[in-house]
Amino acid sequence: MAKEINLVPDVKAEMIKTLKLRNFIFFLCIVVTAASIGVTAIFWLTASGQQLAIDSKKNTIDSLSSKINLYGDLNDFLTIKDQLNKINTLTEQKQVLSRTFNILSAIIPAAGNNDDQITISELNVNLSEEKPSFTFDAQADARKEPFIDYNVLDAFKKSMQYMHYDYGRYVDKEGNNIPAYCIIESNSDGMFKDSSRGRYAYWTIDAEGCNQNESTGYTTETYEGQNVVKIWRTPQFTEWYKENPTDDQPSISLDGTIKNVPHFKSSCITYSGNNSKSSSSPEWSEINSCKLVPEGTEGIRISDSSNGRGASGELVLRFSAVIEFAPEVYKFSNYHMVAIGPSGRYNVTDSYVQVQAMFGERAADCAKDDTACNSTNNGGNNG
Repeated sequence: MAKEINLVPDVKAEMIKTLKLRNFIFFLCIVVTAASIGVTAIFWLTASGQQLAIDSKKNTIDSLSSKINLYGDLNDFLTIKDQLNKINTLTEQKQVLSRTFNILSAIIPAAGNNDDQITISELNVNLSEEKPSFTFDAQADARKEPFIDYNVLDAFKKSMQYMHYDYGRYVDKEGNNIPAYCIIESNSDGMFKDSSRGRYAYWTIDAEGCNQNESTGYTTETYEGQNVVKIWRTPQFTEWYKENPTDDQPSISLDGTIKNVPHFKSSCITYSGNNSKSSSSPEWSEINSCKLVPEGTEGIRISDSSNGRGASGELVLRFSAVIEFAPEVYKFSNYHMVAIGPSGRYNVTDSYVQVQAMFGERAADCAKDDTACNSTNNGGNNG
């Protein structure tokens, strides 16, 4: 058998292994170096490209900035733009002082010759955004014996708990909002009212911006030379309710949904009908969720009261009071606002003439020798 003889010394063999390891490490170094150069090149190209893009955008911005700065009315334009952006905010914060007259006509209804009467001698209206209020001096006249009667003031205080308000939008028969400036709700005598059918308003259908989608199919009439459509704020239950209405008939369902007729869409009042078998037609009811004075309060605070004599010498009860109202009452963004008295019905008369009659000369203090006036439980005559 042939035998292999290793003629390479051990030292030579170790050197060969070392050379192979050196060559392998050198090869790895070349590969790593090449990869590093490649990655560096990619990063450089990317950075250069980004810098070129940035320079290009900067040049564009500088060019546009130069053009804008050449615009002579730039400051005015920016000011107007800023104000336009604030219009919605300003509108939300705007309040309507004239609603004071409507509120007064609700809380102090016109009195007959023999009814209790409240007359205001001084009124301060605070339009605080959170708590609008009236602060006033007034006098209560019972108009009959005993002429100084604290029950008049007590009844006035208690009535505040039952005051409500209502607001919303008038809509066409398709349910689209009609611009507020297209609606006429009142004249010098107050809001329009039919004694048997309730409140209504006029839609000036031919006025600029008031013609909804070339509105047709409405019954029109003339009011002060204008072509108008009458819109009922009070639902006409008898006319509108039908068990099986057609698609084009005015209708109101038992849940209060009104269709195919221009009407007032209230944000406070909901209507419902009860069609019991014992009744030939539904019994309708309404719920008003908007209270004129804050929930959970008396609504009025009496700070002072005393006996006195009015301008004509009549015995009266003088008092000072503060009434706080719900903040929504004076907001401009709440359209077609109206205050509602404790009976749940709108006052028949709410004109400026009525409001004027609510004010009078401040009552005088009782003279020291005026026994009838100084008596708290007055039972004397009105002289």
